Amino acid sequence: MKSKASAPGKVILFGEHFVVYGVKVILCAINKRITVTAEKIEEHKISIKSNIGDLILEPNKPISEINSPLKPFYYLANKMLQTQNQITGIETTVESDIPLGVGLGSSSACCVAGAAAISRLFTETSKEEILELAIAAEKTIFQNTSGADCTVCTYGGIMEYNKKNGFTKIESESNFHLVIANSNIKHSTESVVAGVKQFKEENEVEFSKLCNDESKLVEDVLKLLKDNNTKELGQKIIQNQEYLERIGVSNEKLRDMIMIGQKSSFGAKITGAGGGGCIFALTDETNLEHSINQFKEKNYDCFSVKIDFKGLILFN
Repeated sequence: MKSKASAPGKVILFGEHFVVYGVKVILCAINKRITVTAEKIEEHKISIKSNIGDLILEPNKPISEINSPLKPFYYLANKMLQTQNQITGIETTVESDIPLGVGLGSSSACCVAGAAAISRLFTETSKEEILELAIAAEKTIFQNTSGADCTVCTYGGIMEYNKKNGFTKIESESNFHLVIANSNIKHSTESVVAGVKQFKEENEVEFSKLCNDESKLVEDVLKLLKDNNTKELGQKIIQNQEYLERIGVSNEKLRDMIMIGQKSSFGAKITGAGGGGCIFALTDETNLEHSINQFKEKNYDCFSVKIDFKGLILFN
């Protein structure tokens, strides 16, 4: 028996870093996906095959002893074998068209698609149950995950999230495109977050004002998304980037990319932790091609995405 599921990646549109301090973050699912196929096998082992390598282990190993980016899949397979009292094994195959480690939600999409495909080998799990499993799996690699990324990968569309109230889906028919440009600079989310914390401790008054400014900006953005006002959204993106510059998560290469994006689109900013990874430029049909060409002329890796409104897809 085989089970197959697919989940989209994500982009943080507004509020990264400030969300740690209680500000709302706005995220959207994007139409780049990870597809996971799971199959019961007779041999009592857990096998994971992917484009970043393979992992084959006996069941019931402590998760803390597994040093592999594929360990969320091992966690999910082992959990299902234990809870279902199975003496079989599970083979999982992962296919991805999301770039890894650049803030586009590849790990969250893996956890959601993996939770769906593996759990549904044994039982008809609901989206809510799949999300719960996915967040637990993501905690094996990001202990302090908020669950926001897994949530938007499960349900698709655009959502707002804060630590106090959780997530709310934003009803919007926004049809903008995002041009994602990759700096190809590797970065550690943990070290960038630690740098922001240090900035806050050394500049309490300025940081408090920035949090208030970001909160107001996010409230303005929520209205613009409902009105499908792409040009004004672009101005808010430029404003948000200024706040990210102030807290020190940018660098020369990211600034160069953002300048290209801001000249060729409605607005551009870092997405995710910063320090490396990706930026996005907000476009529509009128300037999409021009924006892509501007990045390519400067030899930056880039591609366009749209909002994914489907979220998790179950194939059986």
